[in-house]
Amino acid sequence: MPRPYGPGGRGQRPGLPPGERLRVLLVEDDEGDAFLVGELLAETNAPIDLVVAASLNEARQRIAGVDCVLLDLGLPDAQGLDGLRAVLGMSSGAAVCVLTGRSDEHLGIGAVAEGAQDYLVKGQVDGVLLARALRYAVERKRADENTRKLREVELRQEESARLERGLLPQPLMDTDQVAVHTFYRPGRHDAAIGGDFYDVVQTAADRVDLIVGDVCGHGVDEAALGVELRVAWRALVLAGVPDDEVIPAVEQVLMSERPAREIFATVTTVRLDLAANRATVRLAGHPPPLLLSGGRVDPVPAPNGLLLGVRPRRPVAFDLEFDADDWSLLLYTDGLIDGRIDGGEERLDVPGLSTLVAEASGVPLPELPGHLVGRAEEFNGGPLADDVAMLLVSRGTGR
Repeated sequence: MPRPYGPGGRGQRPGLPPGERLRVLLVEDDEGDAFLVGELLAETNAPIDLVVAASLNEARQRIAGVDCVLLDLGLPDAQGLDGLRAVLGMSSGAAVCVLTGRSDEHLGIGAVAEGAQDYLVKGQVDGVLLARALRYAVERKRADENTRKLREVELRQEESARLERGLLPQPLMDTDQVAVHTFYRPGRHDAAIGGDFYDVVQTAADRVDLIVGDVCGHGVDEAALGVELRVAWRALVLAGVPDDEVIPAVEQVLMSERPAREIFATVTTVRLDLAANRATVRLAGHPPPLLLSGGRVDPVPAPNGLLLGVRPRRPVAFDLEFDADDWSLLLYTDGLIDGRIDGGEERLDVPGLSTLVAEASGVPLPELPGHLVGRAEEFNGGPLADDVAMLLVSRGTGR
């Protein structure tokens, strides 16, 4: 009568798809025991393909594509848990069951603590339970892998949420002379963050500074760099650094922190002088703000400087005089205007966005940014590919 093997106490039924064939690598130097395992599985007609290796070195050559490793803890080139650790290191995707003798059952318990899915005690059950134990080990390994991957996704989401808080701060202002409405949407619609950023800082009763920026790219690395640039800009503004020196200093941060030399950024900054009812606009490779006033929508004709990180140069300041106390400025990133029109090659661009804003004269200001994205997506025939960030600052009704 064949000598049975038995599971180490984990008797749940496996839930693998019925009939799925498993590839099992038996690492056993005793030819008789290896033959016995094969006979036990053959008797049950279990859908298991058995491969045998007589040593760890041989197992290393045969482990590719294996679903489960059945490991004897007494091998010529590894003893006890050292052999298990070696197998775990070479079989990240395979389940591992260990074989122990009756007097060494404590090793099986230790093996499970080390990362094995189960242990089998020689001489206790038949081939049916052996096959069941192997299939259960594979199921448990897959469940563990799914749990690990789910946790990795959760950790990435938590990381994204932290970065999002850095990218999308609350405006630091307490004046009621102007109202600020914000909007943000990442280009990757399965993500929470991208490379665009914005910020608003009030440094005096009648002075408010704004920035909208875009780091090329859409991932976590670009988002992290965007956070650094935003925080650097806020710190420089709050520290009272002269206006002409702020963007060059932000560019220095970009050039020292970017992961590759080809990474660049664009920004628009606006300093509002509320007492004089005017603004100073600086562009660095960024599309111009739109001025909404007196029933008109016009791009601010500020000269555009070079991209940040390409060739350092101070952007030229442009003073914008407001003709009335009733106006709005829309700052945005190019993801809003890069969408196509009716599936063709023509892009929405600044003139198209100006038209959309003019057509939305009845839309309440807090809803205008979201409305513009919706309209841009209608023209694009689907979601916009790039990140979109917007700041809408208004004095009076702004329409």
